[in-house]
Amino acid sequence: MAGWNHTGVREFILVGLTENPHLQIPLFFIFAFIYFITLLGNGGMIVLIRLNIRLHTPMYFFLSNLSFCDICYSTVFAPKMLVNFLSEHKSSTFSGCVLQSFFFAVYITTEGILLAMMAYDRFVAIASPLLYTVIMTQRLCISMVLISYLGGLINSLTHTIGLLRLDFCGPNLVNHYFCDIPPLLKLSCSDAHTNEMLILIFSGCIAMFTFIIIMVSYVRIIIAIQRIHSTEGRRKAFSTCISHLTAVTLLYGSVTFSYIQPSSQYSLEQEKVSAVFYTLVMPMLNPLIYSLRNKDVKDAAKRSILWKRIPT
Repeated sequence: MAGWNHTGVREFILVGLTENPHLQIPLFFIFAFIYFITLLGNGGMIVLIRLNIRLHTPMYFFLSNLSFCDICYSTVFAPKMLVNFLSEHKSSTFSGCVLQSFFFAVYITTEGILLAMMAYDRFVAIASPLLYTVIMTQRLCISMVLISYLGGLINSLTHTIGLLRLDFCGPNLVNHYFCDIPPLLKLSCSDAHTNEMLILIFSGCIAMFTFIIIMVSYVRIIIAIQRIHSTEGRRKAFSTCISHLTAVTLLYGSVTFSYIQPSSQYSLEQEKVSAVFYTLVMPMLNPLIYSLRNKDVKDAAKRSILWKRIPT
């Protein structure tokens, strides 16, 4: 097929987080613990929402999908990363690299769009509480989640197809701990300017689209909160939003720092530091962020624990 990859490279060597051999074992245990907490926290959140009928609402439907996305998202990186910490030959096949970059783009985009959908859900819940169940129907919620995954798939396919059209005929040392697209583009012996522009344009458009939804939702949320006369009502309304705002700020801040900048200012060392946060730390923090300030989740967890302790 003319125009498609005719690479001579069969595998890529991953530099990893650090080349210091004395740090490999400590880093293995640190990130193994992070991955374990990620699986435990997000898996526990999904089970808790599934088993407690009081949590069968649109808000927790989105939250369970966010937790599922976080499990898949962290699994794209963590297992391979942990193996490489214990291996002298830190390599990945060409097809393995392409698949990792594909699923990374799917889940990072899906998570960003999901957070925007969750902002709209919070707006409806606070601004129109009496019409909440009428507006946020099951069909609409499922459609919003499917749109999130579809957006992630389209974005990922665009960059993956562009990557497959490039030639890799020389260096194969990737200065990263996973196969991210920007460091792979630097290894191509083809002109990757179009690919770089697509990353900048798509990342910018998706970020702008989701940012506008989030900002408009929260401006209207603030207006709605100002109309609440009860101090307790205002506090409760604000409390339901603070967790979401924290998650949005952490994810968008780290991703924006990494991708929405000209290639001339792109630093792989800075990218590795910020990438650790949005690929591994954020999926671990999300269930903590949403549960620590959420009375419904804490109450549901207590009921589940007490129910298990009751002898049959």
